[in-house]
Amino acid sequence: METILIDADRRIGGPYTLASALLARLVPAALESAPELVAAHDIEIRAAAPSLRDVVPARRHSLADDLPRAQRVLVPGARRSLRMANGLAEFVRDHLTRTGPLTLRVTNLGEADHTDTELVAVLRRRLDPALLRVEEGPSAPGSGPLRADFDRYRDEGFHHAMAESGLEVLRGLAYEDDPERWQVLVQRVAAALEAIEREDEARDLYDRARRLSTDPKHRATIAYATAMILVRHHDPAARDPEQALAWINEAVTITSLLPDPRERAFHLGFDLNGKALVELRRGRRESAMDLVAQAIELAETHLRDEHPIHKLILYANRAQLLALGGRREEALAGYDRAIAADPGYPDYYLDRGNLLHAMGRSAEALADYESVMRLSPPFPEAYYNRSEVRYAAGDLGGALADLDHTLELDPDFGPAYVNRCGLHVAAGDYARARQDVERGLSLAPHDPYLLCVLGQVELAEERYPESRLAFDRALELDPELVAAWAGRAELAYERGDNELAVADLTRALKLGETAELLFNRSLAYRAAGLTGQARQDLLRAAELAPDDADVRAALAEPADG
Repeated sequence: METILIDADRRIGGPYTLASALLARLVPAALESAPELVAAHDIEIRAAAPSLRDVVPARRHSLADDLPRAQRVLVPGARRSLRMANGLAEFVRDHLTRTGPLTLRVTNLGEADHTDTELVAVLRRRLDPALLRVEEGPSAPGSGPLRADFDRYRDEGFHHAMAESGLEVLRGLAYEDDPERWQVLVQRVAAALEAIEREDEARDLYDRARRLSTDPKHRATIAYATAMILVRHHDPAARDPEQALAWINEAVTITSLLPDPRERAFHLGFDLNGKALVELRRGRRESAMDLVAQAIELAETHLRDEHPIHKLILYANRAQLLALGGRREEALAGYDRAIAADPGYPDYYLDRGNLLHAMGRSAEALADYESVMRLSPPFPEAYYNRSEVRYAAGDLGGALADLDHTLELDPDFGPAYVNRCGLHVAAGDYARARQDVERGLSLAPHDPYLLCVLGQVELAEERYPESRLAFDRALELDPELVAAWAGRAELAYERGDNELAVADLTRALKLGETAELLFNRSLAYRAAGLTGQARQDLLRAAELAPDDADVRAALAEPADG
């Protein structure tokens, strides 16, 4: 077995120091033996190993690739690095499957950038140790400055590196030395801190900038950013839409006064779009719609030949608001326009796919989710969303496979545990369902859906007090969760408490009438001796589901049972 020794110290090459060195060893051989494998992972390889860009051409393109940096206003989110790590792991796996096993001995892993530590975790989780064994060598604190390739960090979404290196530079850079450089760096570093859920540190930077800078555009930008912290903070308790409104109004006030019409159109449109989010969080969707419409009008009037990404964001945001208002066809047209403007950008295919699924257009939704899979490094949300379409179509095996893959890509993807444990319950595999519930609840202890499934598992295993407790907790968190009312009713019925079963099923039916709930309530009515009510429920169930064999059989039985 071949052994490769790599020093992962981030001071050598910044993000993906380890990955770049590993790819430099593997990619040349792969280009000779399996060029299609390299092409399939062009985005990941080019991002992790810039030195290979001359030999690995870009197969997948996005609009941003050919624009000036000032117009690339979509900065990748923090989750993108996980997608990159999964793509790189799949490249390594498929290459080694062809060439043979490898031992990777890594020194200074403790000094590695977040991107490399994440990659090592994914390699260890997803690759058979018989194919790739990752050994950790000695680690010693590095010395010297961190790399400061801030354009690369911003473009690729390397937020941890941007935050760490940027803060190091800011400690040695006075505002008076270079105000423009200082302001740009503060904006970039603070945005990176927000992305990695260090919003309080970002807020401190913005407050410091307000004390030093009087530049109108800079002050507007940091007012906008402060507002976004107040509506998007990862801790819901730290959100304050009313205070956010005050900050975003300051940004709008400043950018409304910019003298140049094109500059004003861009910056004011950006701020109006931000204010739309604030208004949405305040429950004022129509006001949000008006604000986005104003931003679109500014862009179409003054930015006809520039800032295409800014415009497609506005069209997509308007589509999202239209969808929330039930105006689905108009929303679909908006997503179509955004995707047509940049067919290589994957995220809006997800949004359009979700809308198409809600409209009952399953084949088109599947096509959109699979476009995401084709255009992007492994994207957990695409597989999760496809699983829902497959489940709705009755393809339980396909749905389960997609959920399995979602959680292989991202073991912390909480909603996938909810859905997968539900499939395990339906299949009677309560041991696996319990594993998924416990893992899901470790991530989201107050998720009512997980607690509902826990109640179902406890019921199946005849742990009745624990089952009742789980259903009760689910209903405390979400009193409109039909499955929890139905589950608690089933528990009551099994324990002979027919009155409670009827009461809980009645609550469930008020939230959504279905033949299954009516049939179950008819059983509880009949067990309680209320045969007339039982028959009425069966008759109504037959209207809703005329082909249901259980309902037909129950109606054919004599009234006295």
